[in-house]
Amino acid sequence: MDKCSFCGREKNEVNLLIAGIDGHICDRCADQAHSIILEELKSNDSFDLDGIQLMKPKEIKEFLDQYVIGQDRAKKILSVSVYNHYKRLTQHVSDDDTEIEKSNIILVGETGTGKTLLARTIARMLHVPFTIVDATVLTEAGYVGEDIESLLTRLLQAADYNVEAAERGIVFVDEIDKIARKSDNPSITRDVSGEGVQQGLLKLLEGSIVNVPPQGGRKHPEQKLIPVDTKNILFICGGAFDGIERKIANRLNTKVIGYSAAKETDRIERENLLQYVSPQDLKSFGMIPEIIGRLPVLAYLDPLDKETLRNILTEPKNSIIKQYKKLFEIDGIKIEFEPDALDYIVEKAIEFKLGARGLRSICENIMNDAMFDMPSEEVEHFVITKEYAADKLDKSSLQRLKAS
Repeated sequence: MDKCSFCGREKNEVNLLIAGIDGHICDRCADQAHSIILEELKSNDSFDLDGIQLMKPKEIKEFLDQYVIGQDRAKKILSVSVYNHYKRLTQHVSDDDTEIEKSNIILVGETGTGKTLLARTIARMLHVPFTIVDATVLTEAGYVGEDIESLLTRLLQAADYNVEAAERGIVFVDEIDKIARKSDNPSITRDVSGEGVQQGLLKLLEGSIVNVPPQGGRKHPEQKLIPVDTKNILFICGGAFDGIERKIANRLNTKVIGYSAAKETDRIERENLLQYVSPQDLKSFGMIPEIIGRLPVLAYLDPLDKETLRNILTEPKNSIIKQYKKLFEIDGIKIEFEPDALDYIVEKAIEFKLGARGLRSICENIMNDAMFDMPSEEVEHFVITKEYAADKLDKSSLQRLKAS
């Protein structure tokens, strides 16, 4: 009886047996072979920069606009930086031997304004390895926590341990403000998770060959290390820098001398001091001058106003309201939000001072009872009113967050 030359199953044990010149293959083995080919092609071609179409800065920004509302200035800066990064990687050697250096970026913005969202959105469209890492877990070598080199371990993992691809990748370092120098005063104890980490990051940001533990964690003598050249790795750093507005205000006030200077201060927007942020303010906050110099592109994110928050609720491709509608649609329930209810959610987000991230928390508290009860009930249509939203939010623990 005919049987599969790969798995040995006989004809009556499979759905389909395909005959060849000297053998047969069953439908299961053919399907598995197809999966193996796709996986192999994916691993070989994922980060092939020679065959990709270089997106212009405007095209990159248009892609970001689909998912991120507002923050036009930050999006333009990121678009240009990513575009230039691609050009550096695909550039041919010129006659004058001019080498284009990378421009690492630092994003400053309040919590919930979209720093991490911008990074995650850019990751969707990239053809190079991309990873988001958290600076809060980093410490100096020899102390409890993660070594600085673990940033590159995540990048290696994103590149499937293809070192050549990882050396052309992008790393987003989140919560960079958490490694600020804790005090300007000398101390008998070491600042192992603050200034010590900043010193360790210098060689990564500028470009050097770093020995990276392939599985992360601590380095030890018997461990096999992978050398990675960071010269072509673009670093994007983001942080809330909570309290930096006071540093900016102090700097602006020190320049108020004479009548003409007083007129200049009239034009300062007191509600959005972050737009005046400068490297000097980062130094006052606790970032060492060496690391500021290796992050030459400084961008700020605007605080979110009522109109922007309202758009965030409904406009992006994966907006919160669209997600809830999809969740209920799976259960055969059509759900609608009245405009007054959406305005109420936005007002509460502003009141709690949680930014766009607060929108999700408020919506979860409002929708939890509906998501619990309705899948078990025969409900086909449900409307969220302002009264319903206010009632559910008043009964929730989130109400305790109300700003005093």
